[in-house]
Amino acid sequence: MDQRVKEHPVDPITVEVVRNAIVAYADEMADVLSKSAYNMMIYEVRDYCCGLLDTQGRMIAQNRGGLPIFLADLGVAVKDGIKRYGLDGFAAGDVVVMNHGTVCGQHLNNVVVYAPCFHAGELVGFAATRAHWVDIGGSRWGFSYNATSDVFAEGLQMRSLKVMQAGEPNETLMQILRDNIRSADAALGDLRAQTAACQIGAQRFGELVARYTRKGVADCVSLVWEQADKAVRQVVAAIPDGRYEAESFIDNDGFNLDRPLRVKVAVEISGACMTIDLSDMNPQVESSVNSGRSGGIACARVAFKALTSPDLDVNEGCFRALDVVLPEGTMLSARPPAALGQWSIIMPTVIDTILKALACAIPDRIPAAHKGDLGGCSFHGVDDNGAPFLLMNIFGGGWGGRPHGDGASASMSVCQGDVRNTPVELQEIKYPFIIERHALRPDSGGAGRFRGGLGVELTYRCLCRCRGNLGFDRTLTPPWGLAGGHDGVTAIGIIERADGTVERVLKATGLAFEPGDRITFLTAGGGGYGDPALRDPDLVRADIDNGLVTREAAERDYGVRCADAASASTDPPGALAAQ
Repeated sequence: MDQRVKEHPVDPITVEVVRNAIVAYADEMADVLSKSAYNMMIYEVRDYCCGLLDTQGRMIAQNRGGLPIFLADLGVAVKDGIKRYGLDGFAAGDVVVMNHGTVCGQHLNNVVVYAPCFHAGELVGFAATRAHWVDIGGSRWGFSYNATSDVFAEGLQMRSLKVMQAGEPNETLMQILRDNIRSADAALGDLRAQTAACQIGAQRFGELVARYTRKGVADCVSLVWEQADKAVRQVVAAIPDGRYEAESFIDNDGFNLDRPLRVKVAVEISGACMTIDLSDMNPQVESSVNSGRSGGIACARVAFKALTSPDLDVNEGCFRALDVVLPEGTMLSARPPAALGQWSIIMPTVIDTILKALACAIPDRIPAAHKGDLGGCSFHGVDDNGAPFLLMNIFGGGWGGRPHGDGASASMSVCQGDVRNTPVELQEIKYPFIIERHALRPDSGGAGRFRGGLGVELTYRCLCRCRGNLGFDRTLTPPWGLAGGHDGVTAIGIIERADGTVERVLKATGLAFEPGDRITFLTAGGGGYGDPALRDPDLVRADIDNGLVTREAAERDYGVRCADAASASTDPPGALAAQ
């Protein structure tokens, strides 16, 4: 190809090559990470993101399927490193590690690893990953730990530290990690996997610059951003101007279980610009149900992108039309040294509330509320062979009914995107548990013209002594229905002890379990959309036949009698009582 064509800033063929190449490189980084990581939160659940950034820390491209709550949020980590070292302070072979709570605003297990990209000795960008390590030290181990009240109890904080310098490992830092992390082999293995992913990203981006020149690539990326911005603004401009508000509640902070926490948002539309105002959020709390400011901004970005550009690849241009108002001191912008261990559990409800605020402005596009948490569990102990273990899993639930269709069932929250629960077979192979049931939860979706999606029922049976953490939200405040739809059913945990006693749990840390104990997680269903009386009776009958709705609920909520239909009678002990 003629060099003049390659350098032309608006050559459409080159733009398309670059557009697809940068995303392909981020996807290749994700493949390297998932295939070489040590812990199942990465290689099975896919709790990570990968991306390429420019020398100002702006997102060039992010992998498809990356965790939504990490949307274009790698930049804060890279910018902190640029501020510390300066652009001339990076060398080929450097690898930087970062998880500092004040900068990243997330729990410390979400570790960013990034590397500079060079071409012909010139720094041209950065390749970065964020992935969930199973442990980062401190008193907190596993999911759903509510006992911390400051970030220093939650593990090691690493702020823009070079774990490799010009290709040589920083043995002092490596020794600190080995000596302070419970699962050091897994953590260091994940560090190596993230490093490998960054190195392949840096190599590929350097190859692209070699092919089209730095200016040529920059011009193409700039145009890709401009096109994304234009598409987003067209969507925003179609929303009527005005200020729209909504309020909801988080159940509690995990310390005071009878004290709900306010979620109040305002969305202002002015022409082709949107402002999401989170000023009236509940003040930060003593427990770990906080995030830092950058985490709160990422939450607003998830809602904005879902509304404006769900099909566009992630880049900096997707967010130019968004302004976020978020003063310090709220649950989404906690001041140090606030605990951040449960930083993400409130975010699905915040996103639902942002959407709810716009329900009157764009009613044909806003669904009812979904399961509304990032609920999960963790169990830890020592197995019969004397080996320590940590089982972690996340749960799907119901999504809200939509203006034109039923909500999805057994799906992860809007913040988790394409992540997956850990396969039953792998959990049973690796850990001393039997999973006796993993099924849809009948009658959990809110009734409506379009039914809410169903939650799930998941039962673990312990085979050894251990301890565990149970974390839910929407246990007291159900996922709401819209346009006359009914609320979804709330979440709850049920513990059936080997001695026959039964306990119901909303949130708990460090529960003791004995062999034979059963723990059943019942996740929330989505809210219904529209008047249930308008639902097609044939759809109600199909739900009954498929075991999604019981005959009793069909008659109660929809006025449909189906004496000849099969009854959904497969509910486990306690499930219907919990409903």
